[in-house]
Amino acid sequence: MTITQINQPRAVTPHGILVELLQSTLQLAQSSNTSAEVLTSLQQIYNLAAGLEPYIGEYTTNESQGLKALAQKTSTEDWSKRFSDGETVRQLEQEMLSGHVEGQTLKMFVYLTKAKRVLEVGMFTGYSALAMAEALPDDGKLVACEVDAYVASFAQACFQNSPHGNKISVEVAPALETLRKLAQNGESFDLIFIDADKKEYIEYFHTILDSSLLAPGGLICVDNTLMQGQVYLPNEQRSVNGKAITEFNQVVANDSRVEQVILPLRDGVTLIRRI
Repeated sequence: MTITQINQPRAVTPHGILVELLQSTLQLAQSSNTSAEVLTSLQQIYNLAAGLEPYIGEYTTNESQGLKALAQKTSTEDWSKRFSDGETVRQLEQEMLSGHVEGQTLKMFVYLTKAKRVLEVGMFTGYSALAMAEALPDDGKLVACEVDAYVASFAQACFQNSPHGNKISVEVAPALETLRKLAQNGESFDLIFIDADKKEYIEYFHTILDSSLLAPGGLICVDNTLMQGQVYLPNEQRSVNGKAITEFNQVVANDSRVEQVILPLRDGVTLIRRI
């Protein structure tokens, strides 16, 4: 009998990294001459941190069978052998998947905004796209931008197993190219979810606001805006993506056309609306 190998994801969120650091600190303290008082305090801190995300996941509405199957397929794929075939080479990894709680959050945003047209900038294997499509009405439409032809095909195969997959249209091209094409065609969307090349976030933002892509009353959701905590850590601890997101957050905060709030969901999600 063949057993499917499910890869264990690495910690890529501020909270996940914090839990790992607390665990290693607690183990170090347990193996050294640390007072019982300090050990008890460390254990309580670790328990408080480690229990949060599992609890949230347990009490968030379960994902559909289609989403569950897509997540499992993503976790068993050997992404170490895959690279983007776009102009910018990037290492693909299962941690790029939005996941259960974020997927249900995006789905809830579609319901709350009564969106009929959704634009996703950066799709990966399609978890967030399918989650949002599940909340769209039967005549709703989701356009997903994905630069990598392999993951686009991977996602489309998963969409075929869902009754909501026919609401999703995939554009395989650099995201900025697709955004400009959609804008030139006069397209507009009630909800736009951005989760693509971090170094281009500012250009995505300006392209959206300088065009009719965002419908009146529409909502922009932007992923990874806490970037593993790098945005509030010392500058020397920031990666290229960390610096790009730090700059993006500042640009949004300084733009008088919008108001925004950062939610500490997974790796940070910013909600933006045009004033």
